[in-house]
Amino acid sequence: MMVRVTVERVTLDTSTSRFVVILKEEKQNRWLPIVVGSSEAQAIALQLENIAPPRPLTHDLIRNLLNTLDAKVERIIVNDLRDNTYYAILGLNMNGELRHIDARPSDAIALALRTEAPIYVEGNVMRQAAISEADHNLKSRSETDALDFTAPEDILEQLNIDLLKAVQDERYEEAAKIRDEIAKLKTELRQNEI
Repeated sequence: MMVRVTVERVTLDTSTSRFVVILKEEKQNRWLPIVVGSSEAQAIALQLENIAPPRPLTHDLIRNLLNTLDAKVERIIVNDLRDNTYYAILGLNMNGELRHIDARPSDAIALALRTEAPIYVEGNVMRQAAISEADHNLKSRSETDALDFTAPEDILEQLNIDLLKAVQDERYEEAAKIRDEIAKLKTELRQNEI
């Protein structure tokens, strides 16, 4: 099942000095951070701010070519995540025929914004990589509760605190790594319960 998302913003991950585009799920509070190159970040940010460059950028050129050829971007889909690399496809309507074209997510997003095409993420990618409010909503602990970091539950709580701080500090790449550690630890805890 595909999940519809919007581009919430483009930001700089201060811990790695890399740009991150934040996709937000429309129906739930889940965010998908995707690291992008600086020129793609600029192309996305310019379109989000409705700033028209004096000359067409690459994504503007592609939009103009598609318009000239009567082709329409129906949608883009972030459809896979392998080895920490996201993949996307453009759903392009040409002469009434829908064609899928492989694309980098950053280019697909920049083009979708320029053509007002909807953006989707495959459900399994969202489940695997999204950051949700639930990931960092923590149970309050009394001050008398001492943290024993040898217990898996305490490690999980500390990871949740670290995740919240990373998201608040806009260190999204680090947040994604912490999220992966949380998922791994939760899986181990479930297996130990069986």
